[in-house]
Amino acid sequence: MSHYNMYLPSYSIGSDCYSEIPHVTRHYGRTAVVIGGKTAMAKAHDALLKGIEHSQVSIIDFVWFGGDSTYENGRMLMENESVKKADMIFAVGGGRACDTAKYVANELDKPLFCFPTVASNCASVTAICVIYNSDGSFREYYYPKLASHTFINSDIIADSPYQLLWAGIGDALSKECEAVFSSKDADLSHTPLMGVQLSHVCTSPLLRYSASALEACRAKKSSYELEQVTLDIIISTGMVSNMTTHTPDYYYNSSLAHCVYYGATVTKNGHKHLHGEIVSLGVLCLLTYEKKYQERDAIMKFNASMGFPICFDDVEIEESEFDAMGQKVLISTEWAYRPKDVTLAGFIDAMKEQNRCGRAYRDSLKASRP
Repeated sequence: MSHYNMYLPSYSIGSDCYSEIPHVTRHYGRTAVVIGGKTAMAKAHDALLKGIEHSQVSIIDFVWFGGDSTYENGRMLMENESVKKADMIFAVGGGRACDTAKYVANELDKPLFCFPTVASNCASVTAICVIYNSDGSFREYYYPKLASHTFINSDIIADSPYQLLWAGIGDALSKECEAVFSSKDADLSHTPLMGVQLSHVCTSPLLRYSASALEACRAKKSSYELEQVTLDIIISTGMVSNMTTHTPDYYYNSSLAHCVYYGATVTKNGHKHLHGEIVSLGVLCLLTYEKKYQERDAIMKFNASMGFPICFDDVEIEESEFDAMGQKVLISTEWAYRPKDVTLAGFIDAMKEQNRCGRAYRDSLKASRP
């Protein structure tokens, strides 16, 4: 490649961070359209209006994103008169709402600002969109420009569904082990090298603060621990994602832990479980594949304490479905960019080994209870 660009996310966090909207957006325009989920927009509505009060910024409309991040919903939004008229797009909500707005902003070449209302993923700061088909099945990745700024209102995050934060922790838990594993054969150049090194700060805050963060979320109160976990899920993992993704040259953003998730989508009951929930089990499978048993056992202990799965029984997947899972994995981006020594047979064997190990650990926990 003759050149490449790297844009790093900028962000504000705190209970009153929306007050920064007029200053941060001052060079981008004066009118904004909000695109987001219905519940998310309702929760953020008053805070957004208060944030731009007595400023030159005005919100001309609140528009539902359509319910899923599809090209069809994106094209529908591009035909919306408020979207056409606005100088800026404000994306409000979870990952699919942000991804849809990112696609629209990129296609229309409008400035984008993200306002995540849940800490379940890093969509609001990444230059990647997950695009689905109209039937809800995965379609492809789309690579937009980065949001100009992300505003993380910690009070709104604290008021988000407990299960989504829980699943976000499970998803973020994969970042370090996947980035390190997927890049192990590579002679890393400057940017992916920084991304892989940054991944090393993604695990320890989760292990240290997650239990307290979830308590704060259950109580609907912001806290230091909740902010640390939120920053880990949204910012730290998002920066790693941006630095380790440059297809077709390289892709170290995710690996076998996410392969477990993609495989689970073709099982009878996998769809009943959240993305991050299954990815957290995938982390154990990846560490088992690497034979990093001490690290795996530490994460397995954490998973068990947090209610994350440690064997496939926990996500209602039978070993008889592993072969079908493997066939689904073969068409994933993660598999295409896997380390050279990774085989499908080895991957399935690692899932089976983790299943045995997880069951044994579960039985030992039951036996130790009075």
